[in-house]
Amino acid sequence: MMDEALRTLVRQRARDVCEYCRLPQQSSRFVRFHIEHIIARQHGGSSEADNLALSCGLCNYHKGPNIAALDPLTGALVPLFHPRRDSWAEHFEWRETVVVGITPIGRATVRLLAMNDRQRVEVRDNLLTEGESFAG
Repeated sequence: MMDEALRTLVRQRARDVCEYCRLPQQSSRFVRFHIEHIIARQHGGSSEADNLALSCGLCNYHKGPNIAALDPLTGALVPLFHPRRDSWAEHFEWRETVVVGITPIGRATVRLLAMNDRQRVEVRDNLLTEGESFAG
């Protein structure tokens, strides 16, 4: 069970940015981001702070209970990006408004979470046009 103090900690730690695709909460003005279990409860994940991440609704929807995915380049099964253990910059980079996975973990996560679906790229394009940051 998550109380408000734990929710606040997760949001503040993430600086109100999706810890996967880096969209800011402000870009989703009418929908609050989710507190996501990195290791889903059905896989034994806890509701402790170290297993929680702030996620936009689209990343959370696509990730679901998954903890691994296939690297689209090699076909190998690899773990998904873990916001508490992994460095975002080690696994991803920006090419304008597109997130590019630069490691097997990054590529598998970008693909499974559909981080570059039309809707999110449009939001990033709009933020860039307005002079706002989307890279967290």
